[in-house]
Amino acid sequence: MSAIPAGEVKKRGVSAFEKVLKKTGEAVISVRGEQRYVVLTMAEYQRLHEADLAQAVREARADYQVGRIADQDIDAHMKRLDDEL
Repeated sequence: MSAIPAGEVKKRGVSAFEKVLKKTGEAVISVRGEQRYVVLTMAEYQRLHEADLAQAVREARADYQVGRIADQDIDAHMKRLDDEL
């Protein structure tokens, strides 16, 4: 992942990211030599977001298959939570 110094971002603005983002879809902003922030293209952000959602669905399905679900109405669920505390 290519790092772009914060000073370069201050000087060039968004155009500082264009070359790197076209190549990899992501860029790191370094502050005083420390990698601090990541900038993503919208396509890369959406890809990661969809992967997170797909993982959440897989985890929910796995929980359902082994019976780790609460099949209750909201009032019963809230009471169970209160009782556990």
